[in-house]
Amino acid sequence: MRTCAICGKRPSVGNNVSHANNKTKRRWQPNLQEVRAAAGGGVVRILACTRCIRSGKVTKAAPGARARHAIAARQTAVMSGQVLIVRNPGTQAVTR
Repeated sequence: MRTCAICGKRPSVGNNVSHANNKTKRRWQPNLQEVRAAAGGGVVRILACTRCIRSGKVTKAAPGARARHAIAARQTAVMSGQVLIVRNPGTQAVTR
């Protein structure tokens, strides 16, 4: 079941009612959009309803934010005295 990651909005149920007053079950789906949101110093994809997006409860991440975050983290590490040594481009960096 798809729900909004911010407010928890989920599908609601009810009846279609015809002119002859016949009732059949139906569901109203929330208008959920996949959004790249800034969370915890990084970027994640979440499902958020349009009301949460419009009201500003979701902080959208700009394209390229993941790369900018990685650059800022590296600069912070260098400023704090940690030196990053990359032995191979395909392996993880070693911190000393």
